[in-house]
Amino acid sequence: MEQVLSSYSASISELKKNPTALLKESEGEAITILNHNIPTAYLVPAEAYEMLLNRLDDAELTRIVIERQNERSEAVEVDIDNV
Repeated sequence: MEQVLSSYSASISELKKNPTALLKESEGEAITILNHNIPTAYLVPAEAYEMLLNRLDDAELTRIVIERQNERSEAVEVDIDNV
C-alpha cells in the first residue's frame, strides 16, 4: 500500500462529481486523489501551491548564496567611490 500524504482523500469519481465540494470540505488542505485505492494525484489549493513554489524559489536562492560564498576567494575588491 502506498503512503497517503494528506488528511483528506477522494476517489476520481468523487472528484468528477463535485470538485468544489471537495475543496470546501478539505478546508484548504491537500486532497489525495485515489484510483482503486491507490494515490494517483494530489489536489492542492492555489494558495498552498503558490506557497510551495515560493519556498522552492527561496531554497534555490539559498543554494546560490551558499555557492557564491564559497567563491569569495575569487572576488575582486572594488572601491565604489572610484567607479
